[in-house]
Amino acid sequence: MAGPEGEAGDTSTQEMEDKGRRYLIFVIDDLKLGVDAEFVVEILSSHTATALPLVPSYVCGIFNMRGQIIPVLNIRRRLGKSDNEGENLLIVLNYDNMQIGVLVDAVDQMVEIDDESILPMPAQSMQRFVSGMCTIPDGSGTMLVLDCGQLLRNE
Repeated sequence: MAGPEGEAGDTSTQEMEDKGRRYLIFVIDDLKLGVDAEFVVEILSSHTATALPLVPSYVCGIFNMRGQIIPVLNIRRRLGKSDNEGENLLIVLNYDNMQIGVLVDAVDQMVEIDDESILPMPAQSMQRFVSGMCTIPDGSGTMLVLDCGQLLRNE
């Protein structure tokens, strides 16, 4: 009797885990953007990007992280915002077997969000870098889900 109950309990736990994801929320101005935590490799407070010629304006350059060369994207520029004069953080993401660095203003928090809580963006929205939105569980605002695939596409 104990065996089947234990297995049922394991299945229930697995089902609960399958319904939600963890997101790292970061800030650009007053905008809170979230990225699936499984893509996050590292968050760095000090970094130096080497500028490259003939790249789009949102590409800051490349960064050497322990011998691996990583392109650095300025997400503010990618979203059509002006540069931030203050300090930036670099979030290193591994998306589709490609590591990229994304400059952000600040990191807010890590949260777990049920998949059902994420709503699609309104049809009239022109924000192509966002795949969905939801209310942050602690009530601190709305999180826009960053679409890493769209972020990497060159228009």
